[in-house]
Amino acid sequence: LKSRKRLQLIEICSKLRPMAMGNSMAPTLAEIEDMARATLGRIPPPLRQQLTDLVIQVVDFPDDETIRTLALNTPYDLLGMYSGVSLERKSVTAVPEDVDIIFLYRRPLLEYWIECGEELKNLVRHVLIHEIGHHFGFSDADMAAIEDSRD
Repeated sequence: LKSRKRLQLIEICSKLRPMAMGNSMAPTLAEIEDMARATLGRIPPPLRQQLTDLVIQVVDFPDDETIRTLALNTPYDLLGMYSGVSLERKSVTAVPEDVDIIFLYRRPLLEYWIECGEELKNLVRHVLIHEIGHHFGFSDADMAAIEDSRD
């Protein structure tokens, strides 16, 4: 769909589809952040201890630089992104240049949710765990192999 039609579809569907939270409007940035925090709370403590310096930020769309760098056709092409130095590449002697951040992109998440019909909190959980995998140094192929081994 063209971007304008996508926006219209999201606006219409997000108002029509009832939410598990009891309202009929699309979830806010804060509500998606709450879903992400709930997911973090269920991560086993030994792993969660390695996430203390990781920031989760929910924004509507990737910024222009990210869109350009990743050569995205549309800002809807990215649901989440890890930005930082993965744990296996960190050095205790190196001074961190920036904070590690996982971005969750609200509008692309909502579009995907509308199209696939998966429960939104499960979608947020899946994307967040995928990005946490990058924080631990797993590649997309590593994570696909882990997912395949669960079947």
